[in-house]
Formats: sequence, C-alpha cells, structure tokens
Amino acid sequence: MPRFFCPALLRTGDLLDLPAGAARHVQVLRLQPGDAITLFNHGPGWEGPSPGGEFEARVTLMGRSQVQVEIGAHLAIEREAQRGVHLAVGMPANERMDWLVEKAAELGVASIQPLMTERSVLRLAAERATKKVDHWQSVAIAACEQCGGNRVPTIHPVKTLTQWLAAMDTSAMQPLLLSLREGTQALRSMALGDSSALFLSGPEGGLSAAEENAAVAAGFKPITLGPRVLRSETAALTALALLA
Repeated sequence: MPRFFCPALLRTGDLLDLPAGAARHVQVLRLQPGDAITLFNHGPGWEGPSPGGEFEARVTLMGRSQVQVEIGAHLAIEREAQRGVHLAVGMPANERMDWLVEKAAELGVASIQPLMTERSVLRLAAERATKKVDHWQSVAIAACEQCGGNRVPTIHPVKTLTQWLAAMDTSAMQPLLLSLREGTQALRSMALGDSSALFLSGPEGGLSAAEENAAVAAGFKPITLGPRVLRSETAALTALALLA
C-alpha cells in the first residue's frame, strides 16, 4: 500500500485535503477515489501532537491540484531504531550526500547535521544551502515512505564545524568522534547503555588535526570502527548501523 508523509493533524473519521507534497505524489501514482493509502505525520513541518504510528486512509476526491482523503483507523506501528542516533557529517561531494541521507533515513537516523569543514569539497551558503537542505529533507521523506519508517529525520541547516561546536548541546547524548588517531576505542567494545549517540564524521580526507582536537575539547570521545579506512559516507552509515 502506498505510504505518504503528511505533516498535518490526522484524526480518524476526518476528511483531509492533503498538503501539496503528498497530493502531488498521489497524483503521480495516478491513484483514484476509493484507493487505499497509509499516512504518517511525525517529522519536519508538523509541530502539533502526533500519536506516532500510522493511519489508514482512502482517497475520496481527485482534483486538478486537490486530493482529499478520509482518515481511517490509527495503527500503533513503530519500526524505529531502539536508540536515538544522530549524525553530524562533513558533507561529501557530488551525489554522495544524497546517498548518505537516503540510507541513513532507511536505517532510522534521528537527525543529520550537514557540516562544512577545512577539507570539505562541497561549499554551501545562503540560498544554495537552503535549497540543498530542502532537497535532502525530501530525500529523507521519500526514504521513510519507502522503508516503512514513521519518523522522518530532521536535516538541520548547514553550518561550519566551528559554528556547530560552539552552539551544540550534548547533555542528552553520548558525543562520539569517528577518528583514525592513536588511542581510539573500538565502538564495538563500548558500553553505551540506552543513551542516544551523536556521531561526528569528517568529509573526504577526514577532519584536520586541529578540528579533531577542537571536537575532543568539546567532549567528543574518539572511536574507531576497525582497521580499514572507510569512505566518509560509509563510515557514518556503519556507525549508525552498529548502534541503531
């Protein structure tokens, strides 16, 4: 059954005009009145109360730009990771960031913070940065619709590593730095309990020594994933898969 992220109040029995994004998706699939769909609303764009899970729904009207549905039963289904895992990543270039966002959403990441670092190839600012973040948020939504996730991860606005370290609050999570430096601890050997985790990972070429030192000074614990040198996007996703 087609699934759609719908950032709106969902209540059984209500008739609802779908928001533009979901309506456009329904139209692309050429669904017709009477067709059954699934809706979920936990994610960016909807700040109201959400019971989680998902709702059955049925298309009642297909207009040129309007799609109306009747909300059916609420299903208390959750397919989310048991632990909240957040990624802060030095943005890889080309299409690799799209791929990272898609796969991280499929694996159940809680949020992604795109970062510009000393060695970042991709440089974004102003309107271009906003458009990229909007695009990555759409990628995350599509991934959740496809994989069955009911909680769309937030893609935060682009920041420099320095800006982010100065403003971040890690009191509610364990800050971990993916690093190749001497003296790192293997992630597999760490006892994190049920606490949320925040992984900081560099771009192609990794973080500079000065950036790693700044992260450690801010409370990040250097950890390793093993003896192999992984691509930037592979390292972030591996850490997520091991803990999510």
